[in-house]
Order: sequence, then structure tokens, then C-alpha cells
Amino acid sequence: MDLFAIGLNVLLGLMLGTLGGLFGIGGGLIAIPVVGVLFGLDQQVAQGTALVMVVPNVLLAIWRYNQRNRIELRHAFALGVTSFCFAIAGAAVAVSLDPGRMRIAFIGFLLVLAAYTLLRAILRPQPGGTELRYSWPWLSALGAGAGALGGLFGVGGAVLATPILTSVFGASQVVAQGLSLSLAAPSTAVTLFTYASHGQVNWALGLPLAVGGLLSISLGVKLAHALPERILRALFSMFLVLSAILLGMKV
Repeated sequence: MDLFAIGLNVLLGLMLGTLGGLFGIGGGLIAIPVVGVLFGLDQQVAQGTALVMVVPNVLLAIWRYNQRNRIELRHAFALGVTSFCFAIAGAAVAVSLDPGRMRIAFIGFLLVLAAYTLLRAILRPQPGGTELRYSWPWLSALGAGAGALGGLFGVGGAVLATPILTSVFGASQVVAQGLSLSLAAPSTAVTLFTYASHGQVNWALGLPLAVGGLLSISLGVKLAHALPERILRALFSMFLVLSAILLGMKV
């Protein structure tokens, strides 16, 4: 890969990192279909490569979100531990599945989440709060489900946890996004390790993306806290649809 190509990949990482910070997902959700379409990668390789960018982005985003809305350690621990354990199982299953079927399943997963999030933005526009409706042990169940799906689809589980935290636990969108990143951190790390051990990571592509993401994710976090709650939810829904469309181009 020449310097020009590396520079373009850093620029791509800048865009993905901004979106990752804005929606509290580390950039992986949009990176998977983008690298799959632009570089012709199989679903598993696209997921593994995206994780090279996601892991450091998630860690930086957690710090930035915590600066603005303090993340409760017990909540992060409850989500992170079960997410880590179940992400191992999800990733182990993912590397053995058919790439085409994986892509179709992922598209359906995104569209369901998009419809749910948009419906909540329309029907329940009132903002959530900083306190959770249910005690922290209930977060362990959410961490297990999100970790398993995160390991399966390579997105860290944050994309699933965010709408559950807003609807079931009553958190605001930005609080949910910050807390979801705590869930994503351990699960994305173990998922990347699993994909890499099976040779399903393009490091030459993933590392420049990671550099770009680290340079821009703080901007995304700043934008997330500047937008009204209802608009942020609607944008999150449209973002999911866009990701599904991009991914559908490879089916």
C-alpha cells in the first residue's frame, strides 16, 4: 500500500471516527459495510478489519463521554463482564459461518433496530434521564445479549445496548451511548483477537483507519452532546438504514 492510499484510508477513518463518536459506537457499524463495499472484503474480514479501528476508538470515546456524563463504575462493570464472556461465544460462531448469510442477517438486524429507534423518536420524543430505572444487576442480562450479538456481527454490542438503555432503562440518548461504550470495550477487544487468530483481519487497511478515527472521534462526542435528544435519535435511526443499504450493495 503506497502513501497516497494510506492517506486516503486515514481520511476515511476521520469520517468514520466522527460518526462513531456522534453515535457512541466507535465507528464499527458504518466501517463494516464501507470497507466491505469499497475494498471487496468478505463479511468476516470486513468485521475483523473494522475492529482494528473500533477498539482504540471505543477507549477514547469512553473517556470523552465520561468527561461530560460520568459513567457509573458498577454499571460499566455489570455490562462489561457479561459482554466479554458472551462476545467470545459470538465471535467463535461468526468465523465459521457463511459470509453471504452473515451479511443478510446483519442487514435485517440493522433495519429492525432502525425502525425501533425511529418509532421511539416519533412516539416518545421526551428525553431520558441520567438515572436508570432498574438496578445495576439487570444490566448483566443486557450485557450478555449485546455481547453475543456484538461478537457475532463485530459491532461491539453498543448498537443494540443503546436503544435498550433508552427505552427500557430510561437513560437519555447521550448517557446510553456513553454507557454502551463501556459494554463495547471488552467485547470488541476479545472479538478482534478471535478474528485475528483466524486470519480475518486486514491490518494494512485497519491501522490507517484507526489513526483517522482517533483524530476525529472527540469531535463526534462533542456533536452528540450539542444536538437535541429527538434529533440525535432520528439521526441514529437514519445512520442504521444507511449502513444496511451500503451492506446490501454486496449481497
